[in-house]
Amino acid sequence: MKEFQAGVATAIEYATALDCTQVNCLAGVRPRNTDPNDARETFIRNLQYAAPRLEDEGIKLLIEPVNTRDIPGFFLCYSKQALDIITAVGSDNLFLQFDLYHAQVMEGDLARTVETSLKQIPHLQLADNPGRNEPGTGEINYPFLFGHLDRLGYAGWVGCEYKPKTTTDAGLGWVRPYLGR
Repeated sequence: MKEFQAGVATAIEYATALDCTQVNCLAGVRPRNTDPNDARETFIRNLQYAAPRLEDEGIKLLIEPVNTRDIPGFFLCYSKQALDIITAVGSDNLFLQFDLYHAQVMEGDLARTVETSLKQIPHLQLADNPGRNEPGTGEINYPFLFGHLDRLGYAGWVGCEYKPKTTTDAGLGWVRPYLGR
């Protein structure tokens, strides 16, 4: 717990210096011999410690489900699991960082999940599946999702976390139709 608390203090220091208003607390890989319920309770206690301290500094705390194909054993891997943990923590300063790539790998139904969880999603991340490449290279229908986000009035951040399939310049080509809207 002391190591986590020190990490929270460092995160606040860095976020403040960079004028960052959101911090992602990754759950990480559950240690091999740790009971899943014990891991959940530890994560909840840590988030209960971090959320009010970040809130005092005007910084939102986010948690992100990550797929277990890319990172085997990752503890937080489903949207519903994250939302249940958010409820258990009981803080108004804990939110869902929704990574469309991870969610597609683990659960699909992206549009519905975004719609039902919109108030708890201040940050979306994108990459296509398979390959974690730029939008338009895989199975995710990004034009539909972007339109859906517009219809829902999503006003949060959209971050790109993908590996360009070829070059960086070519990998940014997908965004041109959306610039200047």
